[in-house]
Amino acid sequence: MSERNLMGRKALVTGGARGIGAAIAAALARAGADVMIGDILDDVGQATAAALVQYGTQVGFVHLDVTDDGQWQHAVARTVQRLGGFDLLVNNAGLDVTALITDIEADGLRRMCEVNIIGTALGMKHAFQAMRPGGSAGHGGSVVTIASAAANIVFPSVAGYAGTKSAVERMTRVAAMEAARFGHGVRVNCIHPGVIATELGTQLAKDMVARGMAADLQAAQVSMVERIPLGRMGEADNVADAVVFLSSTQARYITGVGLPVDGGMGM
Repeated sequence: MSERNLMGRKALVTGGARGIGAAIAAALARAGADVMIGDILDDVGQATAAALVQYGTQVGFVHLDVTDDGQWQHAVARTVQRLGGFDLLVNNAGLDVTALITDIEADGLRRMCEVNIIGTALGMKHAFQAMRPGGSAGHGGSVVTIASAAANIVFPSVAGYAGTKSAVERMTRVAAMEAARFGHGVRVNCIHPGVIATELGTQLAKDMVARGMAADLQAAQVSMVERIPLGRMGEADNVADAVVFLSSTQARYITGVGLPVDGGMGM
């Protein structure tokens, strides 16, 4: 989506330093939004933010561990101060630790729960507090959470990840209902990316090889593509375009949905 249909919007993108998050931040800036990147990767995040200056909008970076309530409070306050408002949160930060059921380790599962579930919940909490009437921004807005096609399909080695992303989808629906019923003026929607050609997508293929599910990396990638009706992996920009749409006035009557961006994998 190339038209600048988000002019005047003030966005915070978690996990925005690289990968899908960086693509989302760039797409929002191209659409005219001012963008704050929140991430634990300080150097990478600052470089990504600096690159967004080319789109002519305000940009910034704030250190944000999404599992920390206090850091969320600081990140939102910094966003409001730096951008002059806050009406769009993209809850993108996430963690994937793959393991077969027989190999699941508590530490990996616990960390995914902290980042994917607790991090998403805290993000919605602080977005609502800031965006609702009387909040530090106070003009309503939009929250987009990033779940996964893994919440809708069955695939070996992603039980823990799928469980956490299913939780993200459920929390999104509850949050959308609360935001509407309690007059927050905030729409809340969810995106389910499929296999995207990023570092995480490549790691999934490597894990398949390591677990004997494919002979080599190429075979693993072919196996994944065979599950996609459109016949190719997705790109980070495909997810970013969906975020722009759900954040725009074109989606002004859409809330509580889970939008697959997966080439048909979830059919």
